[in-house]
Amino acid sequence: MTHDWAADVKKYAPGAKADQINGIVKHLGIALHNRDSSFVACGDKTERDRVRDSFLKKKLALTQSDADLDKAVEEVCQKMHGDRDKSRVAFYYLLAEKYGKLSSFG
Repeated sequence: MTHDWAADVKKYAPGAKADQINGIVKHLGIALHNRDSSFVACGDKTERDRVRDSFLKKKLALTQSDADLDKAVEEVCQKMHGDRDKSRVAFYYLLAEKYGKLSSFG
């Protein structure tokens, strides 16, 4: 069964473009095949650090301080607080949107 990543994103960003969502899905690749890695665990500091270092710093090439990037990750955690399972695709979309980097994906 295939997961509807676009529905996850559009819950938080109704105007999200399919090509940008698909770009994030392509970027995440095989990670989305495993249930555990397809979600972000906001309660796990190691996971939040991984999002900051691997996605924000490496993929999006952001140069803000760790404290500023950590704050952005926490803001998305708060925004998605109502979801037990926080879709990694939606999470990354919201971060890319915040920093004006959606064009990197579509």
